[in-house]
Amino acid sequence: MFVVVGEALVDLVGSRGGRTFAAHPGGSPANVALGLARLGAPVTLVTRLGRDTFGELVAEHLTASGVQVDRGPDDGSPTSLAIAGLAAGVASYEFRIEWDLAELPALPIEARCLHTGSLATVLPPGHRRVADLVAREHRRQQVTVSYDPNVRPALLGAAATARPDIERLVALSDVVKVSDEDLRWLYPDRTDSDIARDWLALGPALVVVTRGRAGTYGLSRHAELHRPAVEVEMVDTVGAGDSFTAGMLDALQRADLLGGARRSALAAIDEATLGAVLDWAALAAAITCSRPGADPPTRAELDARS
Repeated sequence: MFVVVGEALVDLVGSRGGRTFAAHPGGSPANVALGLARLGAPVTLVTRLGRDTFGELVAEHLTASGVQVDRGPDDGSPTSLAIAGLAAGVASYEFRIEWDLAELPALPIEARCLHTGSLATVLPPGHRRVADLVAREHRRQQVTVSYDPNVRPALLGAAATARPDIERLVALSDVVKVSDEDLRWLYPDRTDSDIARDWLALGPALVVVTRGRAGTYGLSRHAELHRPAVEVEMVDTVGAGDSFTAGMLDALQRADLLGGARRSALAAIDEATLGAVLDWAALAAAITCSRPGADPPTRAELDARS
């Protein structure tokens, strides 16, 4: 049903300036795949994962929740690392990443949604394979294409250099989720709502901006909606945005708005449906914030809170 393409890695999480780090399986696309699987969705993650100790940790973590993991070739490459330093619960990252992929085939006929984003769409040489897949699936129009830039400034250089590639992927996508923090870095002199309108005009059916404690903003051709954040006792924000994406895609699927045959219906999403989608996704993110690391909720946990 869902195919997620992108990095799987280990987050080494600790306090900035501290000496002790805990190892958590992570990587934005991997977290989205995990979140979808915990919500009961069939999902395959296409990634690059070493056969080392960290790689086994990540693979076992994902498969235990039901993710089918395509680890890529066993070429001796190590599993990638992200070092997350926490201050007041908010993470900043350093990366030790290897990202290379063989040419990616067309998606299986049963797939309804392709999701990608983050490092997989910007790090050479693998980013070109991912972009090619997104472009092919956009032309085929058999699946819904979902994209989250999940900007990492330390790996992108100048914002002006990063913007064209991100905007090209926005134009090839049906659903785009982005944080206000990402947009401030990309377009420092503009409001996120104005940018969302411009991105919608590039081609997506739906653009969603997450605003942390200020809630969420969703925009389609027929609906514009602001929703409040879910109150939570925060532990950290690691993986919260990915849990939001998983919850959003799950809610769109439950509303029967994913897949090539539902493109027109997705473009015509009404305000009530969009509100339900945003609220479900925000609840998934809030639960993740209430515990350490990228630990998205199960459907039972979401049902119990909704």
